[in-house]
Parts: sequence; C-alpha cells; structure tokens
Amino acid sequence: MMAISAIYMGYKVIVLDPDETCPASHVAKQIVAKYDDQQAIAELVEQADILTYEFENVSADALAPYEAKLPQGLDLLRISQNRILEKAFLVEAGIKVAPYIVVNTPEDLEALDLSIKHVVKTATGGYDGHGQVVVEKAADLTAARELSAAHACVAESYVDYLKEISVIVSGNGTAFSVFPTCENQHKNNILDKTIMPARISPYLEKEARQIALTIAEKMKLAGTMCIEMFVTQHDILVNEIAPRPHNSGHATIEACDFSQFDLHIRGVLGQDLPKVVLQSPAIMLQVLGQDMAAAAKFAQDNTSTHLHLYGKIEAKENRKMGHVTVLTDDYTISL
Repeated sequence: MMAISAIYMGYKVIVLDPDETCPASHVAKQIVAKYDDQQAIAELVEQADILTYEFENVSADALAPYEAKLPQGLDLLRISQNRILEKAFLVEAGIKVAPYIVVNTPEDLEALDLSIKHVVKTATGGYDGHGQVVVEKAADLTAARELSAAHACVAESYVDYLKEISVIVSGNGTAFSVFPTCENQHKNNILDKTIMPARISPYLEKEARQIALTIAEKMKLAGTMCIEMFVTQHDILVNEIAPRPHNSGHATIEACDFSQFDLHIRGVLGQDLPKVVLQSPAIMLQVLGQDMAAAAKFAQDNTSTHLHLYGKIEAKENRKMGHVTVLTDDYTISL
C-alpha cells in the first residue's frame, strides 16, 4: 500500500524482502534477501534515492551506514524496537505510561508487588501477544522467570482500560499532520476492528492528538507513525509506538482525503503536508487467514464495501490477509 501510493505519485519503488512472493512484489521491483543482508542493502541503496522502512523488525545496525538516505532516521527505529528504550523516551518526554520496572534477570521479578496484576513483556521482538506473560499470583512467576532468563523484559502494571485508541501522525521533519483518532478492538490479542473516529469526548480527542504531536515533534518525525494508547477512567496512557503506517490506520484510504500511506511518502520526501479531513465515519475489519471466506461473502452481500486483499499466497490461521473498510457509523458491523 505504501508502494501503491508512491507509484500513483509517479515514483518508482524497489523493495527488499526475504519472501519473493511478498505483497509488494506485485507492484515493485524486488531484491530477495534477509533484512540484515549487508550486500543486499548496499544494492538497494545503490538503486534508491530515498530509503524507508515498513516495519520495525529491521536491523538498525545494518542501516546505520546509510542513514543519510533514511529521512526517518534510526533513533525512532531503535526506540520502537526496544520497550526499555521506548518507556524511557516516553517518560523523558513527559508522556504518561503504565508503571513499570525493567527486568534484566529473573531476580528482578522479586520486586513485583503481587497484590497488583502485571504483564511481563520481552523488550524486543514481541507482537500480537507473543513474548508476554501475565502475572496475577506467585505461581505465574515461573513462566515469567523463564521469559526473563531468555530476554530482557519490562514488567508493567496491568492497565484496566476503557478503550484502546491509536493516533496516526505524519511529518516531514518539521511540520505534522494528525489523522482522526481510531478506536481499536482486539480478539486474541490481534486487532479485529477499528472505528474511526473513536467514540471519545472532544477533550480526550484533543489530549490524544497532543500526545501524538509531542512525540512527533520530539522525534522530528519524517513519514507516518502510530501511537497506541489506553483510555482509563482518569487518563490516557501510551502503550507503544509503531514507526510506520499501521493497520489501525487502514481506514484512512477511503475515510480521509489523504491516506496514512500518502502522507508517509510525502513526509519522507520532505514535501508539504495537508491538513487531513475525515470525509466519512468508517470501520475497518481485519481479515485473518480463517476469515477469507467470510470476507468474500461480506463483500458480495455489501456492495459498498472496500475489500483489500494483500496478495499473500498462503492463508494461515491468524495471519493478516487483508481488511474490509465500510463507510458507516454503524459500529456493530462485523464479518
């Protein structure tokens, strides 16, 4: 989708991906190699005027020699790759997060107050609930110790939140555009539905946007970034940062006058950014491998539906295969 936006603007795109059948291979020239393959990265750099990354599990060290061609820079990448660095950055920026401790060894878990529920998360590599252990009682510490013996971790106080929201923000290094706040619903720790705009008060909407702008300004953001947040009874807490377009922002393709992908491309190219306008309320329904038949039927039965399939060859359970966007304020819709 990032490549498609760039192509519509008249640019040529080349991608590096280890999967020769990756979605971007359908629309762009491809170098098939691992993300940390130095020779392949050098080849990519030789052929590209501008570099950008599409997800955070790429090697910052491998990209370091070519940072001059990377408008996003590497600070945001390194921070978002490591929860310990991420928490420290947010706290220093004056952003509220859940109370936490750094867990470098299993012995550090002894500092946990077991009268409070905690979530122990690996500092690197976790996603969609992987690399996490919930600690509610002493018996749960066994699994947490095993996790922390293998990885540096953070142990966060469990947040009893009312809603999870996310704010997509794009920048060109000096100026920033904020998209409407999204409300996210999950199933089995995987995003299932996004509602745009989020059903929150104007006050909370303003606060969430300001948090996103503060982070973007601190990072001198170029491109698109997502900030995931928890709305509690009394506050907004930041959960994590994704330094890229995010699946909670997919509805922007139809619901807004510019998509998160459009502004990512404009941002990394240093172009002026428009103020984003929401043209219609919308919902985005995630299509996982097990949802393919239901999504096809939903699109057939609802002809105003926008069905996006990513072109992944094999549909596996819980693999993100596409999404459905419906321009509506009926937020009860599901596949």
